[in-house]
Amino acid sequence: MLSLSSFRLWAAGAALASLACSPALASETVIEFVVNGAKVVGTLELPDGMAAAPVVLLLHGFTGSRDELAIKDTDEGVFSRTARLLAEKGYASLRIDFRGSGQSGGTWADTTYSGQIADAIAAVDWLKDNASVDGKRISIIGWSQGGLVAAHAAKARPEVRSVSLWAPVVDPMYSFSSLLGADTVTKALASTPDTAITVKLPWGAETTLKASYYHELPTTSPVAAAAGYAGPLQVIVGTKDTIVAPQPASGQILLNYHDGPEELLVFETDHVWDAFSGPQTLDQKMVPSALAWFESHP
Repeated sequence: MLSLSSFRLWAAGAALASLACSPALASETVIEFVVNGAKVVGTLELPDGMAAAPVVLLLHGFTGSRDELAIKDTDEGVFSRTARLLAEKGYASLRIDFRGSGQSGGTWADTTYSGQIADAIAAVDWLKDNASVDGKRISIIGWSQGGLVAAHAAKARPEVRSVSLWAPVVDPMYSFSSLLGADTVTKALASTPDTAITVKLPWGAETTLKASYYHELPTTSPVAAAAGYAGPLQVIVGTKDTIVAPQPASGQILLNYHDGPEELLVFETDHVWDAFSGPQTLDQKMVPSALAWFESHP
C-alpha cells in the first residue's frame, strides 16, 4: 500500500511492469514457482563473485509489484534499487510479484492476505532449496501490506534469520477502512466471498477486489504474527506517514508483543520514503538500516 499526497504520480509509477536495474556488481535472473496452480514470478539478484550469499526476500505492497514505486530522477523502483544496493554489500535478494500482481499468474480481484502469505512462505521454501544462495541465511523486508505478509511468513518459517518491516500494516481493518472507505468495508463484509467490489482509491484509480479480501481484514493480525516470531525484528516508520498511522505508535505496537531482539527506527519521512523527491532516504537511511540489522544478526 503505497501512497502520499501525490497519489496520481504513484499510480503511474506503480503501473510500470518493470524498471531497469544497473547490472554493475550483480546479475539478475527471472524465476518462477507455482502456488496453488498459479505461477509466482520473481527476480533473483546475485552479487557477482560470491557463492551462496545470504539472501533477502522483498515483499511488495498493496497494488504494487516486485520492482515497486518508481523513484524520481532514477530508472529504478524502490525494490529494484534496494536489490542492487544489497548486492553491492554482498547480499542476494529475491523480489516477487504476488499472485494477481505484476507478471505472476492469477487475477488481482482474487487477492487475499492468506494468498499472499502463502506466496511468501513458498518463496522462503524456494530460497531454502536454491543452491545459488545461502538457504540458512534468509532475511525478509516487507513494505506496507508486504510488511503484514512478512510478519506472517516469519511466524510460519521461524528459521528466517531476521526481519525488517517498512511501514507495515499493523491493523488491517483500521488502515483499509481509511483507504477503501468504511462504507465499502461494511458492504463487503456482508457480501458473499465471490462478490466483486469496485472502489475508487484516494488517488483517483479504481480497483476491484472480491469480498473475500475484505473478509480477512478482521481475522488477519500482524501483531499476533509478530508475537509468534522469536527472531530479530526491526520496524522502520516515518513520522510523515499518513497511510499507516499514527506513527511511531503504530510501529511500536508490533514490538510491544514481540519477544526477541528488536528495534524501532523512526525517520522524518513519508510512507514511500520520499521516492517522489529522489533516492536519498532509501540510499542513506532505509537500506543501510536494514543492512546493519541483518549484519548484526547473521
